[in-house]
Amino acid sequence: MRPVEGNGSVIGRMERLLTEGRCAFVAIDGPCASGKTMFAARLHDRFGGNVLHMDDFFLRPEQRTPERFAEPGGNVDRERFEAEVLKPLAAGEPVRYRPWDCRTGDFATSRIIEPAPLTVVEGSYSMHPALRGYYDLMICLAIDPTEQLRRLEARNPRMLRRFIDEWIPLENRYFELTDTQEGADLLIDTAI
Repeated sequence: MRPVEGNGSVIGRMERLLTEGRCAFVAIDGPCASGKTMFAARLHDRFGGNVLHMDDFFLRPEQRTPERFAEPGGNVDRERFEAEVLKPLAAGEPVRYRPWDCRTGDFATSRIIEPAPLTVVEGSYSMHPALRGYYDLMICLAIDPTEQLRRLEARNPRMLRRFIDEWIPLENRYFELTDTQEGADLLIDTAI
């Protein structure tokens, strides 16, 4: 396992990236309840720019096949994310996309994202090997499994069993088969 670094390392790396004068892309990956969304929000508060959420790209029902779920990280539509958002933003073009809303089971209202000096992509599967070439900095958050379950139960006790039975095993398989922690530039333990 890589050495765990603290938030100070992230701030220094971000400041260096932004002084290079080009658009920077940062991925924040890690297990559910490790604090990816909160960490991205804090980076946004400090540095501005865009924050994109991989949760907006969960698979639509017709895409949820056994073959797709057998792929490491197969439960997000990374192809749509890359084609509609990441590739155009990296080319300096504005994008329009419709997030998938799991609550309604349909696409939400379109969002327009303009290129910015900083774009943070947060969420499990954001560091999928097919997407890694876009990022200037990849951060993986880590969390102790006991603390992860405590946070998930506090967040939504009714969904805890589904996390344990379905989503955590899918994430863990993805992390293991794609070497997410080893591929990260920084590893941060959010439980300490």
